[in-house]
Amino acid sequence: MAGNSYGTLFKITTFGESHGVAIGGVIDGCPAGLTINFEAIQHELDRRKPGQSKIVTQRKEPDEVEFLSGIFEGKTTGTPIGFNIRNTNQKSKDYSHIKDIYRPSHADYTYEKKYGLRDYRGGGRSSARETACRVVAGAIAKQLLSNIEINAYVSAVGSIKLTKNYQELDLSNTENNIIRCPDDATAEQMIQLINETRKKGDTVGGIITCVLKNVPIGLGEPVFDKLHAELGKAMLSINAVKGFEYGSGFDGAKMFGSDHNDLFNNDGSTKTNLSGGVQGGISNGMDIYFNVAFKPVATLIQKQEALDSSGNLVEMQGKGRHDPCVVPRAVPIVEAMAALVLADFYLRNKIY
Repeated sequence: MAGNSYGTLFKITTFGESHGVAIGGVIDGCPAGLTINFEAIQHELDRRKPGQSKIVTQRKEPDEVEFLSGIFEGKTTGTPIGFNIRNTNQKSKDYSHIKDIYRPSHADYTYEKKYGLRDYRGGGRSSARETACRVVAGAIAKQLLSNIEINAYVSAVGSIKLTKNYQELDLSNTENNIIRCPDDATAEQMIQLINETRKKGDTVGGIITCVLKNVPIGLGEPVFDKLHAELGKAMLSINAVKGFEYGSGFDGAKMFGSDHNDLFNNDGSTKTNLSGGVQGGISNGMDIYFNVAFKPVATLIQKQEALDSSGNLVEMQGKGRHDPCVVPRAVPIVEAMAALVLADFYLRNKIY
């Protein structure tokens, strides 16, 4: 099975399944001598872990990371950093009813057709539990990029959207509520919608906005490894992501060039930033900002028509512990993937 690694110089390979013994990874290419803040890594995992509030899955996992190699006396040695995270609260019996049934809009059908078998317990390798490994690697990448600020937040849940852009918000307020929206009034509406959705056994999608500040000029490798292209790939590799846009995004298609062009200041900065901090695939020193759209979780706690392995259409109902909306827990995942992209380009840029 290919596709388990990301990065060129700063590289993460992950392993494990949702209901296996453990998940984990190997980080290769991290420079030697980096002092590791273990508490900061655990903090990022705590932001992602299940069971942290009433609006997320109630699976209880401590998500404590154990480092196996690559760190000595608190500093990286330059060798591969191996780590694992034990799974301690699996309830595989919750999935026995779908052993021979393909859930709608899940990876069940495609995994079995591609590989000839599948781990039906929690989705196996296709489970979003794998993203905890990305958060560990991203937390280390953040420490390598200590001068760069990476802040993601929930900007929409269903039809409820923030009306303010990131420049009008105090992003330090993001962690003040369980939805991770930096505007308290909007956050309350989002939480109410998720609670109503959960009670109906349904799910709802949302949008996460991410802002990268103090990114140096020059990150990005045209023509195929443009910075925004790699950010898009990284975000689209996250479970349930359906869309990515940066800068003016799709709204830019409605504009004239005379309105869209970012005119220069004398110091090389720009008066506007519709480019989203990237021009020609290379960072220009302005803020990089982008949106990531997440679909509603596919598992519903209500009856739906599904297909079984014999080709019959059958009625099924989801069981177990599932998120009614993924975006609150996906905020640190988006930040982690952004950090991995920037760390890789940072090291690639240093070789010139």
